[in-house]
Amino acid sequence: MKKALSFFLMALICLVSVFAQGGSEKSEVYYLNYKAVAADIYTDEVAPAFEEETGISLKVVTAASNQYGQTLVSELAKNDPPDIFQVNGVVGLAGRLNDVAPLENTEFYTLLNDKSTALTSNGHVVAIPYALEGFGIIYNDAVMRKYFALPDKAVSLESAEEIKSFADLKAVVEDMTKHKDELGIKGVFASTSMAPGSDWRWTTHLMNLPLYAEFSENSEGLDAVSAGLASSEFKFKYNENFKQLFDLYLDNSTVSRSLVTSRTIADAMAEFALGDCAMVQNGNWATIQILGVDGNTVASEDIKFMPVYMGLAGEEGQGICIGTENYFCINSNISEQDQKNADTYLTWLFSSDTGKKLVVDRLGFIADYSSLEGTEPSDVLAVEMNKWMQDDSVNTIPWVFSCIPSDQWKSDFGSALLEYVNGTMDWDEVVEIAQSSWAREAQLAGR
Repeated sequence: MKKALSFFLMALICLVSVFAQGGSEKSEVYYLNYKAVAADIYTDEVAPAFEEETGISLKVVTAASNQYGQTLVSELAKNDPPDIFQVNGVVGLAGRLNDVAPLENTEFYTLLNDKSTALTSNGHVVAIPYALEGFGIIYNDAVMRKYFALPDKAVSLESAEEIKSFADLKAVVEDMTKHKDELGIKGVFASTSMAPGSDWRWTTHLMNLPLYAEFSENSEGLDAVSAGLASSEFKFKYNENFKQLFDLYLDNSTVSRSLVTSRTIADAMAEFALGDCAMVQNGNWATIQILGVDGNTVASEDIKFMPVYMGLAGEEGQGICIGTENYFCINSNISEQDQKNADTYLTWLFSSDTGKKLVVDRLGFIADYSSLEGTEPSDVLAVEMNKWMQDDSVNTIPWVFSCIPSDQWKSDFGSALLEYVNGTMDWDEVVEIAQSSWAREAQLAGR
């Protein structure tokens, strides 16, 4: 009886001690995932491998497309919040400064080659970049070769690689539309997806080129991103360039303008995968979507990148858009042990033999870590991205859209774009909304 009572009292003391420290320690890492396309890889491959090799379980929750910010706010408010989450650069970090732990003493941080690429706050490293990515116009070279072999094609170009400007692209695309039955496609471009949560390809990625062009001018020595982050206004000086490419997408698509509100990004990628179109604007992460579609007809060796051409000066020497909005943070409001577990997971993923294979071959990340030196991605679009990065004859376009002052601006601009597509708003009104929303949101952000 005495022994039993003694054991009970000791257990009770331990329990009280745990609760006094703010809750029980868990041998689990909770990661709030941003990339919906990688959700199954994380849950089906990464999590089981991590638990088998470390004994720590991995819980992965994936936010719905274009809903990460809202999901993060909700999850961080819960009793069991994410241990690891993502911010999309300086703007995203600004709203999470009370939730980010110092990372300069983590093992994960030591793997980063260029320490200057990490984000800091109050002298502490608080966000670490984990993947370079690139986007452009993805094309099916098998369809393109078929077009360029036509005896009655209206252009003198002989291959997709010879397209070097918007004028070239427009001439090829409009002639391909005339020959779409012969080419076996429903449209040159995949559907211009405007369903809720699917307009980010236009509000951020397509917008990247006008942002770059405008903020590269009169930047007073700053790079385009820094100039944009400091700017209280966006004139949308190159709105006509944006419009002419956006119209080219809409008018040479698999579906009419009236149907774009019902099309998602997944629909667009499926159209490309099934051979219904020849081109789609997206990034290197899309390989998973293309090759994972049931009935895919596109051979991996035929999946290629070309730059996003919209008629900007000097675009003949332009490469694809390469950058990152992918930064890992560890939650400062969890226990010290949970923070250590989070560091263990990130270090394992990017430095263990199993983790590195998953990163390179399955997730397709191109990351600047010492542990990954000598590894080459097998992902076809990651290989394409590397090719463009290493081409000294072109200028890589940075991701300037990270300077957009808020998600509200993207929402405002996206709504205006949709009204333009539906014919209920003139283009001049779209431009005015882009300008006025930027001024308001920049002021709210303290610019």
